[in-house]
Amino acid sequence: MSEEQRSSGSGAGARVTAIAASVMDLHVRIALQEVDREKRRLISGGVFLAMGGTLMLLALLAVEVALVLWMQQVWGWSLMKGLLAIAVLDVVLAGVSLRMGGQLAKGPYLPQTLEGLSKTTRAVLGRK
Repeated sequence: MSEEQRSSGSGAGARVTAIAASVMDLHVRIALQEVDREKRRLISGGVFLAMGGTLMLLALLAVEVALVLWMQQVWGWSLMKGLLAIAVLDVVLAGVSLRMGGQLAKGPYLPQTLEGLSKTTRAVLGRK
């Protein structure tokens, strides 16, 4: 292989690398702009979600206390038996919720960025 062929080959590789780096930089800047535009809305939403979650947890605890007291009065259960029944119910519901939440949380974040990356990869590799 002559010196000219080697330099043109390495020049093409450098150009492809530079194009890929430039496109990646563009996609990162787009993602950062999206986050900047939505930052206030996301923070406000997070605060309200945290407040709602805390209040919902307190309400759930109150309902569970009332349920244990009800089990003691109606069925004559001991405090220990009622607390164990509630604990088992909580574990089952937590498992179902975590499973469903994990399935729903999967998927692409920032779909525009992922789409752009796949287009760039196809262009760099010469696929259509």
